[in-house]
Amino acid sequence: MSHLNESTSKLTQRLMEQFAPVRTFLIVTPCVLFLYVNAVMIFTLRKKTVFQQTSRYILFGQMLWVDTLNLFMSVVMYVCAASGILIMKNVCLLLLVSATALYQISTLNLSLMSLERYVAICFPLRHVELTSFERTRLAIGVVCIISMIQPLSETIIFYCIDTTNIAMHLFCSRTTLFRLQIYNKLDIAFTSMLFVLVSVVIIFTYASITAVAKTAACDKMSAKKANKTVLLHLLQLGFGVTSILFGVVQEVIYVYADFVTAMNVMYVGFIVFLIFPKCLCPLIYGMRDQAFSCLFIYYFTFCKGGTVKPATTEN
Repeated sequence: MSHLNESTSKLTQRLMEQFAPVRTFLIVTPCVLFLYVNAVMIFTLRKKTVFQQTSRYILFGQMLWVDTLNLFMSVVMYVCAASGILIMKNVCLLLLVSATALYQISTLNLSLMSLERYVAICFPLRHVELTSFERTRLAIGVVCIISMIQPLSETIIFYCIDTTNIAMHLFCSRTTLFRLQIYNKLDIAFTSMLFVLVSVVIIFTYASITAVAKTAACDKMSAKKANKTVLLHLLQLGFGVTSILFGVVQEVIYVYADFVTAMNVMYVGFIVFLIFPKCLCPLIYGMRDQAFSCLFIYYFTFCKGGTVKPATTEN
């Protein structure tokens, strides 16, 4: 009976390996499509001066750049994992700390976007002043600096303290590279503080916009739209929490479960928690803006679609 189970397991693993290229193709293809969508969005933001000087679009562009880089790195790491490719530990370290920094920038950027909507609705007369080009760039710089604290800490520990990594090539994941408990403690501490901070900011902005929307002096339509935007940011934050929790489960399954189960979990998790949230949320956010969506459709369809045809790049 045990011999039969072992033979069945080997046959299943062999079938999984044979269909691995197909599954990789089914994942890489939509990723390439979404990367094209993000690239067109970034190109669209570069075509009008108002998009480059308005805080809302600057923060949207920041989100697009970070999510695009994060998606590209995720695809590369998935292909390496699914193909069983071993990576040099220094390259793996660079990929992991870069992914951590990009993820934290993306999460903190949600709080900046929510605060921008809060200022627009609650302080409309001071919106231009409080969200000027210089202040927006400064806020993005602060977010980038904060997001580098954990990656730099892990890099210092890796080269100065960690003596467990003697292999030159390994399967690239946090479990295989970061074996000391201090990495887990740092990750839990920074992740907890990050999500508490961003959650408080988003909930505060939503409650404030809701309260202002009840007053007679507020533009009801703008406040309603701003509330939906903040809720979208809260949904993105929820996907972020879910992806982290699933990432932990995935690492445990990869270590303790069989190959077939690990690959199935990795495949489902990558599609549900990484591809679609990172691609659909920016698309939804962009299509909700009428000024941006018309120009985006125009360029997305190779200048054959859309309702507005730009006369110049400065319009």
